[in-house]
Amino acid sequence: MPPSSTPSPPHRRRPSCRPRTRAPREPHCSARSGRLLSARRRPPAAAFGLLPFAAYVLLFLVVPTVIAVGTGFVDQDGAFTLATVAALGDPVVLGAFFNSFWLSALTAVIGATVGAAACYALLGAPSGGPLRAVVDSLSGVLAQFGGVMLAFAFIATIGIQGMVTVVLRDSFGVDIFADGVWLYEMPGLVLPYIYFQVPLMIITFMPALQALKPTWAEANATLGGSRSTYWLRIALPILAPSFLGSLLLLFANAFSSYATAAALTSQGSQIVPLQIRSALTSETLLGRENLAGALALGMVVVMGLVMFGYSALQARAARWQR
Repeated sequence: MPPSSTPSPPHRRRPSCRPRTRAPREPHCSARSGRLLSARRRPPAAAFGLLPFAAYVLLFLVVPTVIAVGTGFVDQDGAFTLATVAALGDPVVLGAFFNSFWLSALTAVIGATVGAAACYALLGAPSGGPLRAVVDSLSGVLAQFGGVMLAFAFIATIGIQGMVTVVLRDSFGVDIFADGVWLYEMPGLVLPYIYFQVPLMIITFMPALQALKPTWAEANATLGGSRSTYWLRIALPILAPSFLGSLLLLFANAFSSYATAAALTSQGSQIVPLQIRSALTSETLLGRENLAGALALGMVVVMGLVMFGYSALQARAARWQR
């Protein structure tokens, strides 16, 4: 019989037990990686542009805060003491903190409510239209319009001899100061504070409303949801962190305001900033010469807590604005 013509199976190479040797790394690769590593360690050129701002913050914010707070822990001889800090429990000081709290909370709630309503009304206007441009410009100016100029504007308008007061009294027989000079007392600070709280709310809350995506409303309508369902279950939960963060920002803005209150209420120290002024200028605080530092410490603690809450709420709100 002839030999079989079946082909033999291919020869299989046995796996080698010797370890593979890596190819030698080229010199230019190591040099390139070294350059990349040094470039990562080297600070970017844009960081040097922040040096003037960092110096400004250090000289005009950090250093004065440390000095103001530090003076609350030393006596007139420079020795460490807690007697000045213990003065924060004085009824007069506690009353000033209470007045600052309710004034800031009241004006923050009113300003946030009115400002949020104004932002909602502006949603129907084109983003690049003249109405939005005028409102944005006015809000940016009026949010910073405070101090003595704002106090003078209210005195000239609704003061004892203000234009509106005189017109109401002479033409309509309405005397808004019949029960006292309320503008120059604690209730009189509410209107000037709301004057700059509402524009600040428009500036801070409007971006959150603009971040609401139309696709969310379309998805709600596609699934059979109503307009109230959209606002109660989608829009309001998303806007809640931004609204609460803006509310805390308005509270901090009112709590730290000084010049407007100092120009209107020249008698007495009914809020904490005016208490600090009194502690710095009074000559009758024997044994409590550094009370202003203790009051500044109380304000720093309150502002720190408020800013911590504001940062946490803004971080939560930023997830929906990306």
